Amino acid sequence: MTTHPTAVDSEAPVVVRAETTVHAPLPTVWSLHTDIAAWPDWNTDVDQVEYAGPLTPGTAFRWLTHGLDITSTVHQVVPGERIVWGGPAHGIDGIHVWTFQETAPGTVTVRTEESWSGAPVEARPTEMEQVLRQSLDAWLAALKARAEAEAAAAATATTAPERD
Repeated sequence: MTTHPTAVDSEAPVVVRAETTVHAPLPTVWSLHTDIAAWPDWNTDVDQVEYAGPLTPGTAFRWLTHGLDITSTVHQVVPGERIVWGGPAHGIDGIHVWTFQETAPGTVTVRTEESWSGAPVEARPTEMEQVLRQSLDAWLAALKARAEAEAAAAATATTAPERD
């Protein structure tokens, strides 16, 4: 039986946490983030994704980012609330946790935390922490920008006057 972690490795040499507030409905933010195959459409740090689903624990996906070829496995999915994935890449074992909380109508707090362990991390923990922090901050910024743009477009479409 395969065990799937549901939290970051708090003992890892590098653990980074970040969050942002997104002004978009929770279903918009969630569906954007969990449409793994479409990540390259809105996240410029993701070059390519091979993903066939389903979005359930045990499903693996392969993706290219920052020159790294990564195979991740989905560990946990709580629809609309939480997704966890992780796996080894180039000697680094990562566990990535994302949580989504609607804090007001049309406002979502997105939190992410990721742990990295392994020889490359142990050799250069400060550098690796900086790299991971930059990556997570960029991902959150890209998610926020795309979700808010989609929400604005949807709002405009529903309030636009009809034309004859």
